[in-house]
Amino acid sequence: MVAAFFVPLSARAQFESVRDSVVQLYGVIMTADSLVGIPAVSITIKGQNRGTITNSDGVFSIVVLKGDEIEFSHVSYKPKTVTIPRDLEGNQYSVIQLMVIDTVYLPATIIRPRPTPEQFARDFVNTKVPDDDIEIARQNTSAAKRRILLQTTPGDGGEATRQQFNRIANRAVYQGQTPPMNIFNPAAWVDFIDAWKRGDFKNKK
Repeated sequence: MVAAFFVPLSARAQFESVRDSVVQLYGVIMTADSLVGIPAVSITIKGQNRGTITNSDGVFSIVVLKGDEIEFSHVSYKPKTVTIPRDLEGNQYSVIQLMVIDTVYLPATIIRPRPTPEQFARDFVNTKVPDDDIEIARQNTSAAKRRILLQTTPGDGGEATRQQFNRIANRAVYQGQTPPMNIFNPAAWVDFIDAWKRGDFKNKK
């Protein structure tokens, strides 16, 4: 048994129209003064995220549609734009695109030496060299800096939660009895002596 499929005439006409609008664009891009192929030229279709680049000989090939605007750009040359004719007969279009070097003139920079060796030596000695990463890390991890940070930096949510859980756990452990006193804890005495030497208990006005 042979199955027959019928395609509507409108769909077939639309398919033929789309196929007729597709164009294979190919060609070569060369310098205008010496007719040498330019490699790595960007060929993009305006309004679309499609494109290609030329090979080492300046040759390229890309599929476009009739009426598309094709832009040729390179960092060292002035951009060029080519429009594919809408009334193009056939499905192939070749171009030989010449590009002109884009010259950019930068403002002049004047470099002057120091007036005298003595002034250079003076400025060199008095120049402040910024701290490197190691010196900055050493300053941030010093004991004095850490004490200041502990006194001035507020606790975050995680630290407050841990402290609350510790208090709840201590109450549960010593429920019904007297908690131990740190006066008999040698570690607490060491911390007390260190704080006394630092002057933490001095009257600060």
